[in-house]
Amino acid sequence: MNKNSKIYIAGHKGMVGSAILRELKSQGYSNFVLKTRKELDLTSQEQVNNFFEKERPEYVFLTAAKVGGIQANNTYRAEFIYSNLCIQTNIIHAAHLHKVKKLLFLGSSCIYPKLAPQPIKEEYLLTSALEPTNEPYAVAKIAGLKMCQAYRDQYGCNFVAVMPTNLYGPNDNYDLENSHVLPALLRKFHEAKVNDKKEVVVWGTGKAMREFMYVDDMARSCILVMNKYDEREIINIGTGEDITIAQLSKTIKKVVEFKGQITFDKTKPDGTPRKLLDISKLKQLKFENKHSLEDGIRMTYNDFLKKYN
Repeated sequence: MNKNSKIYIAGHKGMVGSAILRELKSQGYSNFVLKTRKELDLTSQEQVNNFFEKERPEYVFLTAAKVGGIQANNTYRAEFIYSNLCIQTNIIHAAHLHKVKKLLFLGSSCIYPKLAPQPIKEEYLLTSALEPTNEPYAVAKIAGLKMCQAYRDQYGCNFVAVMPTNLYGPNDNYDLENSHVLPALLRKFHEAKVNDKKEVVVWGTGKAMREFMYVDDMARSCILVMNKYDEREIINIGTGEDITIAQLSKTIKKVVEFKGQITFDKTKPDGTPRKLLDISKLKQLKFENKHSLEDGIRMTYNDFLKKYN
C-alpha cells in the first residue's frame, strides 16, 4: 500500500477495525473510505455492490463480523452463521468484481479443531471436529478463508486470510452476556470491587489455557501482512504464549485492585482445553509483540472506565 492508497476498513467502529484504522493513521496512511452500520448494511449484497462500484477501494481490511463469547456463540447460533456468511460473501465477491488490489480477511483461531495438537499450525485446519459451542461461527469463518483461496485460484485475486488469537483492547464489548472472556472478567471484577463483593465467580475450572493479544499489536501485524504477505495459505496472528484462565483472573484482579476471592463454577463449560497458535510464519515477517498481558489489560481497563456506566 502507498500512503495515499484508497483503503476500506469494513467494521472500522469495532475493536479490531478501529485498531487497524488507528495504526494506519499513525503510519501515515490518509485515504480512507469508511461507512457505519447505519450507512451501509454489509448483509445486503445490493448495498455492498453499490458501495464498491461507487468508491472503488484499492485495499480492503475485512474486519466486520458478528462476534461474542461462549454464551453468545451457543445461544445465537443461527445469527452467527447467517450474519457472518452474508458479510464476508458480499465483500469478498464485490472486491473481486471491482478489482480490489488486495483484501485481508480476518478469521479466528476458533476455526481450528477442538483437540488440535498444540501449538496449532495452520495446516491443522479441518483435521478433526470443531468445538461444538462455537461451531456455526467457526464454519462461517472457514467458509470465508476458503472463499479467499477459491477466488485466488479461479480469478487470481490477491486475497489473504489471517487467523488471530483471542484479542482484547480499547472498544471491546464489555457486555456480560455476549462478550469474550477477558472483557467480561474485567467488568465482573470491577463491579465486584465497587459493590464490595466478597468473591467473583468465574466460569469453568480455570484450567483452560488461552492466548491473548492486545488489539494494537494485532493491527500492526495485519498491516505488515497486507504489505509483505501474498501467499494462498492462511497465516496465524498471535503472541506465541498462553496462560490459564485462573492466571488471567488473578492478573485482572490485580489490575482492578479487587480484594475478594476468586471462585470457579465447575458446572459451566471450559470450551476448548487449550488454544495456542504456532506463529512461525508471522515471525518470518519479522513481527514482534510490543505489549505484555498486564500492560494491555491495564490500558483496556482504562478504556472500560471511560465507557462504563
